[in-house]
Amino acid sequence: MTAEPPPERVVARLRPHARRLVRPAVFVVLVTAAGGFGFGVFRAQLAWLNVVVAVVVLLLLVVGGVVPLVRWMSQRYVVTTRRLVVVHGLGTRTRRELLHARGYDVTVRRRGLQGVFRSGDVLVFPGDDPVAVLADVPHADLVVAVLHDLVEAHEARRRHREPDWDEIVGGGAERPPWGDVRG
Repeated sequence: MTAEPPPERVVARLRPHARRLVRPAVFVVLVTAAGGFGFGVFRAQLAWLNVVVAVVVLLLLVVGGVVPLVRWMSQRYVVTTRRLVVVHGLGTRTRRELLHARGYDVTVRRRGLQGVFRSGDVLVFPGDDPVAVLADVPHADLVVAVLHDLVEAHEARRRHREPDWDEIVGGGAERPPWGDVRG
């Protein structure tokens, strides 16, 4: 009689660190201020120039503000009790799942200011498959510890469920409580 595995639960939902949005936010504020100044300067003299300023401001807001926000939102990582799911992409969505049952090695790489913000790139090495990178994850050390714990827990459950060598060879016959007595 085999025990049914526990249901899959979501442990964490992650995105890259939000500090990636600071530069686009500052850019949006500066472009909006410059656009307002441009409307004030050209208000009375050249009406057609207001249209040009408005188009340039909207174009800059889309390229410098909306696109980085959508790119940030298009990357997400989900850690469950059975697998790690990496999803990214704008036009073409790519979803990659790494099962804890297969096991993998995990490493943290920090560059620049990632150490100050306690974030980092979590590199997952699933054997022969290509490396999966969880880019700029907040609390990278905690993510690595959770991934290690999940892989170890799955390995412990697997070892507990596997039949023992005596059960395989002996056909699972009941052994006497005093052990194997051979003369």
